[in-house]
Amino acid sequence: MKSEMIITIGEGKKVDAEFGGFVIRTDQPRQVGGEGSAPEPFALFLASIGTCAGIFVSSFCQSRGIPTDGIRLVQTHYAKPSGYGIGRIEIAIEVPPSFPDKYRDAVVNAANLCAVKRHIQDPPEFDVKTVVTA
Repeated sequence: MKSEMIITIGEGKKVDAEFGGFVIRTDQPRQVGGEGSAPEPFALFLASIGTCAGIFVSSFCQSRGIPTDGIRLVQTHYAKPSGYGIGRIEIAIEVPPSFPDKYRDAVVNAANLCAVKRHIQDPPEFDVKTVVTA
């Protein structure tokens, strides 16, 4: 299976990704020359981890008839000891008191099924190249 995403470079530090009828806009913060008009790519990367886990939590609850009102995920990032990059990501699944005790561990297991997380743990091979077009 093959799928494509078209990345286009805009003005300043803006770069967009187009796929499946959607456009994801990115920019850089003002302090590095961008306008701060959209999230930076790394923020979207981190958001993809949390939102993916959230989808699995939501699906888990929906399949068992558990209301999702009052459930939220809080994702915290910890720097590597060197101070450069992310060394640890913690996701706390906050549930209301009415959330069934018997599903507390199971909902964590559901969040751990996140495809984004699994791809980070078993990364794909990258092949970056230049292609001259007409």
